[in-house]
Amino acid sequence: MVNLENEWDEILSGEFTKEYYLRLRKTLINEYRTQHIFPNMYDIFNALKLTSYSDVKCVIIGQDPYHGAGQAHGLSFSVRKGIQPPPSLVNIFKEIRDDVGIDNLGKHGELTSWAKGGVLLLNSVLTVRANSPRSHRGLGWEQFTSNVIELLNVREKPMVFMLWGSDAKAKAQLITNPNHLVLKASHPSPLSAYNGFFGCRHFSKANAFLASRGFTPIDWSIE
Repeated sequence: MVNLENEWDEILSGEFTKEYYLRLRKTLINEYRTQHIFPNMYDIFNALKLTSYSDVKCVIIGQDPYHGAGQAHGLSFSVRKGIQPPPSLVNIFKEIRDDVGIDNLGKHGELTSWAKGGVLLLNSVLTVRANSPRSHRGLGWEQFTSNVIELLNVREKPMVFMLWGSDAKAKAQLITNPNHLVLKASHPSPLSAYNGFFGCRHFSKANAFLASRGFTPIDWSIE
């Protein structure tokens, strides 16, 4: 049984007994036994463990976990300290610098402090085979993360959704509550960052939205 040690345990209690999730779990048990899978099985749900339901101020939806050794640790776009920040994360840091004047470049790539500060760093798919991007798509993770987003959507307390790239934008149809702010841009990958991610100013827009509703803005620096 998954133990998230916060409100998510009760909110998602029924999810982990659904037929699709039991099939997914059975597949994952075999995958972890026979393949090299990222992240470590104990890190799969770190996004939900670190950011409880009522604490979410902003949701940043990623795609698959990183598929290189030592990179993925359960938070979208994040890598642990000591691991070279991937190009997409470097571009995120560049936009933060240009948008809100915080320079995270040259530090590290671990976004745990964001997660603890209310940023739910949720990938659409939560596991992947080593060196094989998209390898765990279609196993059931998409349904799980869509259901998480729907549960967030019905919350009355406002939050911001940042949807970068086509996979994340596809989740926009799940966000119907007018209390929330949906921000869309191209993916921060070097292949697409110049097509609308750079200059999107999502970080200042998110904080302006939160402040206008009486909430403390997000600290986009990293510790």
